[in-house]
Amino acid sequence: MSKRIQYTVHGNVQGVNFRYTRSIAEKLGDQLTENSSFTESKASSYGLTGWVRNNANNQVEGEAQGDDEAIQKLLKTLESGPPAASVTKVDKSEIDVKEGESSFTAK
Repeated sequence: MSKRIQYTVHGNVQGVNFRYTRSIAEKLGDQLTENSSFTESKASSYGLTGWVRNNANNQVEGEAQGDDEAIQKLLKTLESGPPAASVTKVDKSEIDVKEGESSFTAK
């Protein structure tokens, strides 16, 4: 059974590839492949749908949907973050499932 969560990652989490998108990489001249964002690639590999973005409070936030095991795996991954990140806390809450979503994207 699918469920959906909303999450916020606190700490030094912006500018460290938590949600780096291909379009930004191309503007910077980096040679990144599609799904190069840490969160986007991990969530996609776990079979989750949803999104991730930076917010105005220097945090990373998003929503993820899928089976409970995959969501728990993502939450554990978010607690560690990419190598350059320093995560202090991950807040999460369960929200309503969204129908028709087919992928996980970085905004």
